[in-house]
Amino acid sequence: MPVNLALGHVSNDFLIAALFLYSLSVVAFAGDFAFGRPRRADPAVRVLRAQERAAALATVGVAGAPAGGGPAGNGPAGSGPASSGPAAVPDSMPEVAVPPLRAIGQAGRWIQAAMALSATAVVAHIVAVVTRGLAVHRAPWGNMYEFVTALTCVAALFFLVVMIRYRAWALGVFVMGAVVVVLGLAETLIYTTAGQLVPALQSYWLDIHVTAMTLACGIFFVAAVLGVVYLAADRYHRRVEAGRAEPGNGIMRRLPTLEQLDRLTYRTVVFGFPVWTFGVIAGAIWADQAWGRYWGWDPVETWAFITWVVYAAFLHARATAGWRGRRAHYIQLLGFASLTFNVLVVQVFIAGLHSYAGVS
Repeated sequence: MPVNLALGHVSNDFLIAALFLYSLSVVAFAGDFAFGRPRRADPAVRVLRAQERAAALATVGVAGAPAGGGPAGNGPAGSGPASSGPAAVPDSMPEVAVPPLRAIGQAGRWIQAAMALSATAVVAHIVAVVTRGLAVHRAPWGNMYEFVTALTCVAALFFLVVMIRYRAWALGVFVMGAVVVVLGLAETLIYTTAGQLVPALQSYWLDIHVTAMTLACGIFFVAAVLGVVYLAADRYHRRVEAGRAEPGNGIMRRLPTLEQLDRLTYRTVVFGFPVWTFGVIAGAIWADQAWGRYWGWDPVETWAFITWVVYAAFLHARATAGWRGRRAHYIQLLGFASLTFNVLVVQVFIAGLHSYAGVS
């Protein structure tokens, strides 16, 4: 079927609108840092938070306690405890009983505006991706431009759910800001008009293999941003403890605690790792059907496997006593660096069977 160029232009218009709305949401999240007031918690919530802090302090130095923790800061607004027995440590980032709309309303006007803009931007982004698929009559990730726009859509949607579930409003400026940067670079540097697939990609396995990789990349994108925030917060706390920085930094006081950031990053990678694993397996099956072998050490195949190994090492390190905290996050960011190298360098500049980036 011929490509619907008019619908392709509509898709791009929605994408530009989404980029504009994301930018406004970042401004609103930043406005909450600069001008927002902490929500007035009711006495019961304050008592529960005090109990959580006491339980966390009681575990310091105990075998099996998380390493790399720092001074407690303000966690996501409205966090409550999760009891799992008298000897258990409360969950540091529990789901909150307050309904989402009420929690957003209690978070202040800046957060209300930021969440409304973010949700509207995600809807426009989804419409842009869907209309691109309708324009080309296939899954809308057949070249580098489509892949990047789709993975940023996954990242924004995934993090929007995370923010609502854990009331992690303070992280919105960082994740949505990263989405704006990547999406802006895609629109300006690698924009590709709607077109037909190269013959090698005309297979139903595109819908299976590349969809899984797109979902996993979007989730790992969020984990990478959270990892960078964790390392920045950890460095600040260590500088304060060493007397090289003044305590009470306004940005750091609004962020979740180090332990909360560590837990959230770990959960994000745990969610994305099986999806990446399925994508690698699906790619091997597609390779067998297309080229008559499951594995041929093609550069993209090799780097996808290297990325899988690094993320597996992170999960192992995170679950091993003594390797939580800063060192584990270095491994996680190394995994994302491997993924980025595969997407931006291997597929674009190294000739191989996967050279379909569409970037000239």
